[in-house]
Amino acid sequence: MSNIPRRASILDRLNKASSAEEIFALLGVDYDPRIVNVARLHILKRMGQHLAKEEFAGSAEAEVAARCKAMLEQAYADFVASSPIDQRLFKVLKDAVAEPKKPAAFVPLSTLK
Repeated sequence: MSNIPRRASILDRLNKASSAEEIFALLGVDYDPRIVNVARLHILKRMGQHLAKEEFAGSAEAEVAARCKAMLEQAYADFVASSPIDQRLFKVLKDAVAEPKKPAAFVPLSTLK
């Protein structure tokens, strides 16, 4: 048995990444910093949604890396084509359009003493 440390899998390295830029670099995906600065959390959440649907067990490391790269490219493309407001990934943005606006309660000045 060798004492050479095994290189961490791409999924391990992605999981330990500390920034969106690091994830883009790990997967070799080009990006416009202006888009990532505005939509980084949205891009990563969308990629996470794609990852959650995947089954990587038994896949070769190169295949896993290629699939992850494709998921990041698709998530990024979603936010090149439209804004985070348009995509509404987060609950607060979904709720902003899902619930009809309730009219403010009207209290006539004559009732105040």
